[in-house]
Amino acid sequence: MKRLFAAIKINPEPGLLNAYSEIKKLLCGEKITWVDERNIHITLKFFGDTPEENIPQIADLFDLIAARHLSFSINLENTGIFGSSYNPRVIWFGITHSRPVELLAEDVLSTLNNNGYPNDNQHFRPHLTIGRIKDLSDKRYFQQVVDRFKAISLQKVMVSNFELMESRLTPRGPVYSTLRVFKLG
Repeated sequence: MKRLFAAIKINPEPGLLNAYSEIKKLLCGEKITWVDERNIHITLKFFGDTPEENIPQIADLFDLIAARHLSFSINLENTGIFGSSYNPRVIWFGITHSRPVELLAEDVLSTLNNNGYPNDNQHFRPHLTIGRIKDLSDKRYFQQVVDRFKAISLQKVMVSNFELMESRLTPRGPVYSTLRVFKLG
């Protein structure tokens, strides 16, 4: 079994890295598990534990999907949370509305669903998780920091592929490895 997901990998540039570092510094007293900057990505589909013998079929489906989509660009911007302001769970960077990324995600989810990999019934909302919130001592201050970075432009990204990735959980956090890259178009 391998713990799998499909993602658009992001190579952070200075604008994103500076905002990320500043947020981490401002919230250093809070119990937040920060995502390693090398692991920042947009999840298209989370499989979870998947038998290794299924990987060739998944890769074949991804080859077909990738061939149906052309490269596109996205703008990374904004900061937000999942959960409520009373109980935030995740802090994220967002992207400007992008029809191409939505179409790619819809194709991934519907093709996989039609081939025995059901959707988790959550609405696709493209984002880059940057931290998982364990506990906050000062929720008002936390919200002030998020609001300070709410309308920020981070970087432009050219998307020419997506990846099938494995996530191995370790005591020091997840370790990601790319199993295969699927070029668009």
